[in-house]
Amino acid sequence: MIEVDWKPDKSSPIPLYIQIKEYIKEKIETGEWTVGMKIPPQRTLAQAWGVNRSTVVAALEELTAEGLLEGKSGSGTKVINNTWSLMTSTPPPDWNSYVQAGSHYPNLPTIQEINKAEFDPAIIRLGTGELSPDLFPREMMKQVFKRLPDRIDSLGYEEPKGLLFLREQLSGYLKTIGIEASPSSILIVSGALQALQLISLGLLQRGATIFLEKPSYLYSLHVFQSAGMRLFGLPLDEDGVQIKTITEQKKRQNASLLYTIPSFHNPTGILMSEERRRELIDVCEQEQLPIIEDDVYRELWLDSPPPPPLKAIDKNGLVLYLGSMSKTLSPGLRIGWVVGPKPVIERLADIKMQTDYGSSSLSQWAVAEWLSSGFYHQHLEEVRKELKIRREIMIDSLQRYFSDIATWSVPKGGFYIWLRLLPSLSIKELFEKALERGILLNPGNVYDQHATQYLRLSYSYASLADLEKGIFRLSEVIRQLIS
Repeated sequence: MIEVDWKPDKSSPIPLYIQIKEYIKEKIETGEWTVGMKIPPQRTLAQAWGVNRSTVVAALEELTAEGLLEGKSGSGTKVINNTWSLMTSTPPPDWNSYVQAGSHYPNLPTIQEINKAEFDPAIIRLGTGELSPDLFPREMMKQVFKRLPDRIDSLGYEEPKGLLFLREQLSGYLKTIGIEASPSSILIVSGALQALQLISLGLLQRGATIFLEKPSYLYSLHVFQSAGMRLFGLPLDEDGVQIKTITEQKKRQNASLLYTIPSFHNPTGILMSEERRRELIDVCEQEQLPIIEDDVYRELWLDSPPPPPLKAIDKNGLVLYLGSMSKTLSPGLRIGWVVGPKPVIERLADIKMQTDYGSSSLSQWAVAEWLSSGFYHQHLEEVRKELKIRREIMIDSLQRYFSDIATWSVPKGGFYIWLRLLPSLSIKELFEKALERGILLNPGNVYDQHATQYLRLSYSYASLADLEKGIFRLSEVIRQLIS
């Protein structure tokens, strides 16, 4: 039995249970109390040290939690660790503190929940901004990959700006939409999102202000905020971003650039008019405000081609133009591009090389083949035809089930309908109740914290049957919440 020949100092500012804990810990660490030795009963220790039993219990519980003691009913408490085992079994690092210390903000909780739920095959995805698997061009893709072995000599790293053959094909493609861009002024990136990351790292100072439409896809990301930037929203109307606020706010906000999605805007579906585009270029030239034109939805027009890109009417190198295959062909290819002044492209290319040594060579060759073979043009025609059918099904379903509880505009292209709910309800509760009924939504407040009565509906992903079923089921959920 262990002899107890010590008493805690009741006049000390250190709590009694801490003194007791440290006393026992020292005895164990010095080897005086060895592994397997029994500790006297709690009541005995309390009497010997002149303290309450609860004080002893608190000390022993902490030592047990640290792995030094073990208490078993009926057999008392004994030493299970000593100096040598303590040295070889150091506690694991507190990874949670590392996670919280990271500089990149986590996704919004709703976005995290959406990202998880999207992989449930039973879910009807009414918010997903992606082409349906039903629209995947399987036969054309087979043909593309059959041709690649004759083209590819190596799958090593490509040059910093990306595969030259792909940039040559993109240069030709961009001419068809009015953009004159040599291969040297094009950078291949892993989707438009990487372009935004490179811009935030390579072109902007911490504390800079970014103008953008409100609502905007950019509010659902933390790419700029994590780099220390501030987002400032500009109002929209049916023709796009309102111009007058740019002049009013440029000096006040010390804005560094403007981010816009002029063609089939995410999330509202708005198509910026040609007149508004020219006004935007004019005012940004006057204010010396560079523009990021995110044009990833451009080719998804359903009624008639959109006006020329901002980049096509940019005569002073004001616009950085972003394009991608993610919306029109396949997000899994992870291929996008940035078009801009050569010094900017070279700066971004240098940062990209430091980040990932270039986008997938195989994906770059595949996209180049899509463009050079003519398959891409054929595929786009088929996608437009199918999206038009899907848009009509969703609009018809909304007219049948939502005419008294929501308003919306018919988009001229893209994926999205910006639905405004008329009854007042909790968008969080709607999201959760819809998920319980097997419907995955994109609530408006992830694109603008004040858009609490809006939903971003997408007709691009769910099957034709699920589109109608999902809209009907969603109307039932809403009517239950407001009844």
